[in-house]
Amino acid sequence: MIESPPILTIRRKFPRPTAAQIDAFRGVPTGFVCDAMGGQGAMSSSICAIGGGRDITCRAVGTAVVADNGPGDIIASLGALEIVEPGDIVVAAMHGHTNAAAAGDLFCGMIKNKGAIGLVTDGAMRDYDALVELGLPIWCSGLNPNSPNGTGPGRVGFEAAVGDRTVASGDLIVADENGVVVVPFAQIDVVIAAVAHVKELEDDLEEKIKEGFDSFLNLDEMIADGTAVVVD
Repeated sequence: MIESPPILTIRRKFPRPTAAQIDAFRGVPTGFVCDAMGGQGAMSSSICAIGGGRDITCRAVGTAVVADNGPGDIIASLGALEIVEPGDIVVAAMHGHTNAAAAGDLFCGMIKNKGAIGLVTDGAMRDYDALVELGLPIWCSGLNPNSPNGTGPGRVGFEAAVGDRTVASGDLIVADENGVVVVPFAQIDVVIAAVAHVKELEDDLEEKIKEGFDSFLNLDEMIADGTAVVVD
């Protein structure tokens, strides 16, 4: 480039979900949320609860604050410390780079001090034992002790592609042991209503299964109308 970009660009103001909108997703399984969005919404399964969730209870619902770092860089994550609010989840985009840590226990300790309730990254983490002691829910691509740099450029408060999903600051993150789901800000109320319907259907099916229900298919009818063929 003829001119070098700023090392760090920060957007402080972006739309945020209300407390009531966030509360509507508490205790809701990520699978229900995906079903409410047409079977979609989850980040790639490469991003999962750190350590498989064996040592840290990884469940969180909160507002995304997106730190768009370059590969192997953490300047945007450091910038996120300046705007993160209690109840937020920091989403550290590393562009899929896993040969250096996206964060360790010290950064996670600082965002926890700010009131953040979780960290999501498509990069790796380090300092596992200290992270377990800290207890902050984390979703990542694995572990790597290599050090990142902080040279930039980076952007905070905007959007980024993370785990095959575009996530914008202000979107709602619902995450548990099954993975990380992104609810776009503009769709939150629609998804809340759909989740209620999904729960009704799930509860009804669960009751039927307890009573002996064992198949979704009416195979005889499908054979009769030609939509299924049985070859003996």
